[in-house]
Amino acid sequence: MAEAKGLSKPVKMKNDLAEFLGAAELPRTEITKKLWDYIKANKLQTKTENGKPENAGKFIVADAKLLPIFKNTKSTSKSGKVTDLTHMKEGQTINMMQMASVVGANIE
Repeated sequence: MAEAKGLSKPVKMKNDLAEFLGAAELPRTEITKKLWDYIKANKLQTKTENGKPENAGKFIVADAKLLPIFKNTKSTSKSGKVTDLTHMKEGQTINMMQMASVVGANIE
């Protein structure tokens, strides 16, 4: 069987994410899928920044379980855009486009 490569290759996760997902290693695609499954199951999407959860929209509301994972995120994209969620509080939101930064910041 061929070795998994790219996004299918399992990566080691940092403690907060590993505890949340119940695994030490998963492919990035599976990490993202499981995060989205949790977000949708718990109706943590909203149409407005820092709005109340309404299970639809492009913003993700940080609950007590997601907050430690989000707070691990401080990164700079290739274009120079900084994503710093280290001071985030429960109930605040991130844009769904920041999910890649969150996943990237929580793997080793």
